[in-house]
Amino acid sequence: MLTYPNIDPVLLQISGLKIHWYGVMYLLGFTSAWWLGIIQTKREWTAYKTSEQVSDLIFYSAIGVVLGGRLGYVLFYNLPVYIANPLDVFKIWQGGMSFHGGLIGVLVAMYLYGKHQGRTFFQTTDFIAPLVPLGLLFGRIGNFINGELWGAPTNWATGMIVPYLNDNIPRHPSQLYEGFLEGFVLFIILWIFASKPRPTMAISGLFLVGYGFFRFLVEFVRLPDAHIGYLMGDWLTMGHILTLPMLIAGSWMLWRAYRKA
Repeated sequence: MLTYPNIDPVLLQISGLKIHWYGVMYLLGFTSAWWLGIIQTKREWTAYKTSEQVSDLIFYSAIGVVLGGRLGYVLFYNLPVYIANPLDVFKIWQGGMSFHGGLIGVLVAMYLYGKHQGRTFFQTTDFIAPLVPLGLLFGRIGNFINGELWGAPTNWATGMIVPYLNDNIPRHPSQLYEGFLEGFVLFIILWIFASKPRPTMAISGLFLVGYGFFRFLVEFVRLPDAHIGYLMGDWLTMGHILTLPMLIAGSWMLWRAYRKA
């Protein structure tokens, strides 16, 4: 079994100003997306060709991720708490971001930016999809440092004993599972897939299927939010429910893309 390294969530403090690891991970995520986007503009079949377009895409995406992710967490996971303490909505450094909400925010941002640039919605999402997974990897590392989203008790060799939980029970480091699968593995799959011309919607569809599949798997070992619990038996979580539409939509998009090709 492993022991949680108990990293201080605050990376640096200067005269009362605290720089949190969680925020740094978001910055790394957006920076990696920008860098990958610049590389992707060199591919002849991509819809966006300039560094200025990539910078604008990342800016729009950042707004969508932060607003959508926070709003999604408030609505999907913890609405009563935020109704009682509305100002807590702005305490993003404490964690509490929903991927599914962030995805919706990004999709809205991509629609608006694509329309402004004269590109279709799926041309834009096909361009941005391969840039997302590394951001998910950094985000899950931020969850791990924050000490949130722990998995269920386990006897696996990867189990971690978390000192501040004071129960001496090894738990799945589900944040790291998600970071590896939804971040690193999904990035490799999408980056290779997008290295050749693909029918419109195919890259976006593969992203939804890949993320949905990996997230659905990890949800079996990830503890649900305590105030929600399991929705059925001891396995069905809110994450399962929110991920199913992604799997269905992604599968349909892949089928549609290659049927039309």
